[in-house]
Amino acid sequence: MNQAERASLLLVDDDATFRTVLSRALEKRGFAVTTANSVEQALPLAVANPPEYAVLDLKMDGVSGLVLVQKLHELDPATRIVMLTGYASIATAVEAIKLGATQYLSKPANADEIVAAFGHNASTDVRFEAQPATVERLEWEHIQRVLRENGDNISATARVLNMHRRTLQRKLAKRPTGL
Repeated sequence: MNQAERASLLLVDDDATFRTVLSRALEKRGFAVTTANSVEQALPLAVANPPEYAVLDLKMDGVSGLVLVQKLHELDPATRIVMLTGYASIATAVEAIKLGATQYLSKPANADEIVAAFGHNASTDVRFEAQPATVERLEWEHIQRVLRENGDNISATARVLNMHRRTLQRKLAKRPTGL
């Protein structure tokens, strides 16, 4: 199958390694993949050539992936969009679906799960845990996000969280149940 016969897919994620690995895997599954590392980089690509499929990260440097979901849906309502995130929540999933996403998956998701998600009907197939996340789990996820934003620097993270460094270290040593 030549490049012109392949379905076009826009992959937007700020994690270069993940983007490269997923791009190769999706190309092996028959997609013509175009990649971008931000919404700002992806928008001109999408306007020039609206993709048939899109895989978007929710949280990236700069503008949220939700903005791109809306823009892609405005360009072509038939675009099948899968939103990926390491920070899954019911609120962001509902928002992504309302804006035009086909499916919402938590990271890590592999290429087969993503391809399968393109065929789902988002209004009926979005699944969540039967029980809402515990306070401990939400705290853990928030600490992990802030830690990553601070380059895994515990002292800087403790300052941002207005927490003593040793308290933060104790919290990091304990993983909440359900993770």
